[in-house]
Amino acid sequence: MLVSRGSRVATLAACATFLLATSACGTDKPEETTAQQARLYGTDGNMLNTFPAELKDRADLVDGMKGTTPLTPLPEDFKNRLRSVDPKLTDYLYAAETYDAVAISALAAQLAGSTDPAAIARQIVGVTNGGQRCEDMATCLSLARNGQDIEYRSVSLTRAGFTDAGEPATASYATLHFDGQQINDAKTEFVGAGEENAASTKTPPKGRKQPTGAADREDGSPLVIGGLLPKTGDLALAYPPMAAAAGLAIKEINAAGGVLGDPVTWIDGDDGTSPTVAKATVASHIEAGVDVIIGAGGSGISLEVLPDVVKAGRILFSPSNTDDGLTTAEDKGLYFRTAPPDSLQGRALADVILRDGSQRIAIVARKDSYGEGLQAVVKAELEKAGITTDRLKLLTYDPPEAPSDPPVNFSDGATQIKDFGADAVLVIGFAESAQVIRALADAGVQIRH
Repeated sequence: MLVSRGSRVATLAACATFLLATSACGTDKPEETTAQQARLYGTDGNMLNTFPAELKDRADLVDGMKGTTPLTPLPEDFKNRLRSVDPKLTDYLYAAETYDAVAISALAAQLAGSTDPAAIARQIVGVTNGGQRCEDMATCLSLARNGQDIEYRSVSLTRAGFTDAGEPATASYATLHFDGQQINDAKTEFVGAGEENAASTKTPPKGRKQPTGAADREDGSPLVIGGLLPKTGDLALAYPPMAAAAGLAIKEINAAGGVLGDPVTWIDGDDGTSPTVAKATVASHIEAGVDVIIGAGGSGISLEVLPDVVKAGRILFSPSNTDDGLTTAEDKGLYFRTAPPDSLQGRALADVILRDGSQRIAIVARKDSYGEGLQAVVKAELEKAGITTDRLKLLTYDPPEAPSDPPVNFSDGATQIKDFGADAVLVIGFAESAQVIRALADAGVQIRH
């Protein structure tokens, strides 16, 4: 649990220091006041080893940047298994959540004894709560084939299962630090959030025991799962770990005998970090008979495609959506996520900022449900801790809708932040937020390293 932050808010005394310099003609006059330094903070969309490359020749601007991301301490065995799928992997953001989203979908289908999305959906929450605890695919699938109620625990689900709304009741966050243009793992700190008693206690439908012998085609097998992950667009820097995790889950499910007597089929798909691209992918998946769609990457994209998915009676299961609004979205029980909502991340972020004694805080967010939603949560948490409204500045920017669009122009906002005298700047965005950081430096904001 997070500790109280009110006691940590340091009272900083502001004092102007003037240096006297003697000119050539012997006249003393004060130099300009020492510039205020601002520390940078980020979130799950930009706290990645691949992010500094977005700044190109100014990648050193990220050094000293801190931020949070949903992340549990990952076992080396899991990292090694991921690298067996993608040897070039350098980040693990949402890898655990992606693996678990695919695994839970497969286990729910096995217990349902059917690939019917509605039947699978009725089992998903129950797969993570109550029943016989299991922690690897072979064991979990064996229990599910016998119709045994299970409690799945794995890399992202360690403390508690899903709530009635189909999202994690608890979460683990990591505080990350950039040093030398990469995340310094030695400085990573983990903190828990959420309440275990928020997990669902509802009894799921009784699991169906799988008949012995040949596959029963009346169950609709094979199970078909489709990807709706950000291969392109502003969130593409997070794609490699998510893709590796999905590939690993499919590989291990099928190595354990598959689902309903058949190997699970995976159909790749791009959300493009774009509603237009994502909608086209969803339509293609529906046409191809996909039962469960894993994605989208961004919360705003999921909100755009959810009506299409629900209308088609399919499941949308995201490993990385954090917008609080998705908890109560009209989904007819067909939307799930393994990523925790922003109500939990907002507390962790505010705690990190306050521990540094920041007193004048600017929060810059991309203008969408993810950015503005998390911005509002962080603001509320900071105000609860005693940061008054006059010491907070909120700004947003429009992210590019397509790769061909002009880059983000944040020059006016950067000037406002400089004039505000911020000693902390939180940037909530994806790859495009690099343009915000460049603009801050160009405006003369002294970034603390």
